[in-house]
Amino acid sequence: MLRIDPFIAACAIAAFAFALVPSPAVSACQPPQQLTEATPDQVRAFFQSKRAEVITFLGYSGAGYEDANAMLGHAAAALKDLDPKRSIVNIGATAEGIGAIYELAKQRGFTTSGIVSTQARDEKVALSPCVDFVFYVKDATWGGYLPDKKTLSPTSSAMVAVSDVMIAIGGGDVARDEVLEARRLGKKTKFIPADMNHAAAREKAARKGQPEPTDFRGAADAALRSRTP
Repeated sequence: MLRIDPFIAACAIAAFAFALVPSPAVSACQPPQQLTEATPDQVRAFFQSKRAEVITFLGYSGAGYEDANAMLGHAAAALKDLDPKRSIVNIGATAEGIGAIYELAKQRGFTTSGIVSTQARDEKVALSPCVDFVFYVKDATWGGYLPDKKTLSPTSSAMVAVSDVMIAIGGGDVARDEVLEARRLGKKTKFIPADMNHAAAREKAARKGQPEPTDFRGAADAALRSRTP
């Protein structure tokens, strides 16, 4: 007798419910959001069951963007020629910064997903209202490489594993590490330079008693700009 993994079965039920929602033009950001704590293997199994190309956007979250409209313009250009029926837009589930792309994706009819560390849940970080499937991955960090600089954290491991294409629009340490690992694995990647929000960066430095920053390009810039394929 064929046995179905309970986790996959639950995801399938949620996917069926999603299919019954009114068209995106009517209700772009009111999907039946599914929140699940999952292992990297379970996250991979879910995306394999969808049989769709996964386009992952990386970038600044809480740090925000100096030019948010430009960031959304880059995202719109990347999504322009994609078929919403064959592609999933994946980000880090949270609402700030790069998470603004979720609303754009929903307006264009894409199914959306988010993979994020349980740190976000524990710290009660707001999720985007425009993400359909959220996977919390148990992780002692927010992502990126572990101290050995060779192994990705569980969250980043899941993010890279499920992605067919990774597009970083600016970004910090986590975005940098995920793109570098994706390139090592031969996946399609693109890096687009972008400044974090200048005022927010200055305020953060002031709170920590640090010198006022003068470089707002983020950690991903130095590592990825000159290595763009």
